[in-house]
Amino acid sequence: MVTGGARSGKSALAESIASRLGAARIYIATAEPGDGEMAERIALHRDRRGAGWQTVEEPLDLAGALARTEGQGVRLVDCLTLWLANQMAQGADSQTDTGPAIKALCAALAATRSPVVLVTNELGLGIVPENALARRFRDAHGWMNQAVAAVADEVWMAVSGLPLRLKPERETP
Repeated sequence: MVTGGARSGKSALAESIASRLGAARIYIATAEPGDGEMAERIALHRDRRGAGWQTVEEPLDLAGALARTEGQGVRLVDCLTLWLANQMAQGADSQTDTGPAIKALCAALAATRSPVVLVTNELGLGIVPENALARRFRDAHGWMNQAVAAVADEVWMAVSGLPLRLKPERETP
């Protein structure tokens, strides 16, 4: 799992880790290009990755996407934050509502044999959001990150483009 703030270098770090883990690489994209700016962000990520990546677009059924791609190579999921936002947009508006999807994801991760690198954001370092929906999202996101980090073999944090290994010990990737 690779976490970090906006533009911290987490996706590039995750791509580097995934490339180190295997030649066959699958990028599981959770973002949907809802507007021109988001489409541009997606294109920039795609261009940075370059050739050699198979892309699977899956905004909601992440556990299913992991099961369908098992044994095909290293999978990079970018990102859990957008996946959780998609879950909440489908009507899950709290930790209780998102709990089954997060549990299914953690079960899929625990059962996987092929490597999975997950990108997520670190949202809890800022101020408490002003509105209830933003607070519910931030809280559900924090609980999701804790659950995924608990099943992850490694957890990294990108800070200002620099990698910091949190689990199991620190080292340079």
